Amino acid sequence: MDAIERFERYLEHLADGLGHSDRHSGLRGYCTGLMLPLARKSVEPMAARVDPLHASARHQSLHHFVAKAQWSDAEMLRRVCQWVVPKMDFSRGGWWIIDDTGFPKKGKHSVGVARQYCGMLGKQDNCQVAVSVSLACDQGSIPVAWQLYLPEEWATDAGRKARAGVPEDVEFATKPQIALQQLRALLADGAPHHCVLADAGYGVDTAFRQALSDMGLTYAVGVTSAVVVWAPGVEPLPPVPYSGTGRPPVMPRRTPELQPMSVKALAMSLPERAFQTITWREGTNAPLSGRFAALRVRHAGGNAGKARLRPLQWLLIEWPKDQAEPCKYILSTLPEDTPIADLVRATYQRWRIERDYQDLKQDFGLGHYEGRGWRGCHHHATLSTAAYGFLMAERLVVDKPVGGKKNFIERQMPAFPEDYIPRGSPARAAPRGDIDHEPAPSAELPVDRPSRSVPLLWKGAPKATLVTQ
Repeated sequence: MDAIERFERYLEHLADGLGHSDRHSGLRGYCTGLMLPLARKSVEPMAARVDPLHASARHQSLHHFVAKAQWSDAEMLRRVCQWVVPKMDFSRGGWWIIDDTGFPKKGKHSVGVARQYCGMLGKQDNCQVAVSVSLACDQGSIPVAWQLYLPEEWATDAGRKARAGVPEDVEFATKPQIALQQLRALLADGAPHHCVLADAGYGVDTAFRQALSDMGLTYAVGVTSAVVVWAPGVEPLPPVPYSGTGRPPVMPRRTPELQPMSVKALAMSLPERAFQTITWREGTNAPLSGRFAALRVRHAGGNAGKARLRPLQWLLIEWPKDQAEPCKYILSTLPEDTPIADLVRATYQRWRIERDYQDLKQDFGLGHYEGRGWRGCHHHATLSTAAYGFLMAERLVVDKPVGGKKNFIERQMPAFPEDYIPRGSPARAAPRGDIDHEPAPSAELPVDRPSRSVPLLWKGAPKATLVTQ
C-alpha cells in the first residue's frame, strides 16, 4: 500500500467521527489542501488548488465546513490519536509537553486577538495565542489538545464574545489554568500518567506545579533564576510549638541567619566539581551536550510555599562553560534515584513541541486561518493537527522523516486553469471609473452559533490505543 492509499484510509478513519456523511467531502478537501505545498493555507487558495474548475463553489463548502459545521474537535483529535499513538514507542518513557504559540493578526475582531507576547515574533504584538498539550515519546510527538487563550478584555466583554461565537461557559483563565483543564480532561478519559514538561512561563506558577502533583503527575518544568529554595542540608525551623488554643501553627520559621536563597545564588555558590558534561542525544551534525548539576532542594517561595514545608525535589542547573552564569533552571519531581543523565534527557524532550509548532505553521498552515470565530479557529487547528498526524504516523513507521513531506499528494492534483484569478487579486478589481465611492452601510458581524469548548478527550476510544508500554 502506497502513501496515497494510506492517506485515503486515514481520511476514512477520521470521517467516521464527523456525524454526517455530507461533511466527508469537506474533510477530504480541507486536509488535502493542508497537505499541498501552498504558500498560504487559508480557505480560498486551498479551494482553488483542490478543485480549480469549481473554485468558488468549493470555497463556500470548505468555509462552511471549517467555520460553521458543528462537528466535534474532541472526536476528531481522538481519532487522530487512535491512528498515531499505537505507532509511538513508550518503552523509554512518555511525556506531556505544555506550551503556547502565537499567531500575528491585524485588526481587533478575530477571536482572542490582543496586544500580548507572541513567541513567533519574540515580542509583544497584536496576536492570538493558543495553549496546547502534546504527547511525546523518543521518536516523535503529536498535539492532543488545543484551546485559544482569551485575554481578560475579551473574556469580560459579553458582546464581543457573542460576535465571535465564544461559548457562554468559556470564562477567563490563565494559560497554566487552561493547560491544567486540558490535562484533567485527558486523565479523566484514561490517558496515561506521563511526566509533564513545560517552560518557565508555566513552571514559575506554584499553584500549577502543586496541581500537577495533586493529579499524581511528575514534572520537569523551567523556572526563573529568582525562584527561592532551601539549599541541600538547610531547612527552616519547625513551627512554633502548639499552645493548646486556636489552630496549630503550620508555618516554618526563619531567622536572619536561616534563610532560603535564589536558585541563581545557589548555582553560583557551587564548586566546579559539582558540574558534569552530559550528552542527551545525537544531533544532526554532532552530539548535543552541556554542563549540568543536580541538587535535592525544597521550594520556599510564595505565600503557599511559606505555609508548609514542601517535599524535596530535583533542581537541575545548566551552565555552559563559556558563559558567566547558568542559562537554565529546572524543578522536577522525578524520583530521587533518577540519574542526572535521565533528568537531562527528560528535560530536553520539550524541544519536540517547538518542532511540532514549526511543522504545523510552516507546512500545515496552523496560523493561516483568516476567519474571526471561535469555532472556525479551533476547527482549523484540529484539521492542521489531523494533517500533521498523518505525516507523524508515517515518520514513526519508517523511524525517519518522510521525504518530500506533503508532495506525495501533489501529483494527484489538477493544475490551475490558465484564466484563474485569485480572489482579492488586483486583476479582479473594478476599473476606477466603475468604483462606487459612497460608503457602504454598516453591518453587524455574523454571530456563530455557540459551540462547546474543545479540550481533547479520549472518551470512547479503544483502551488499547491509550495504553503505553
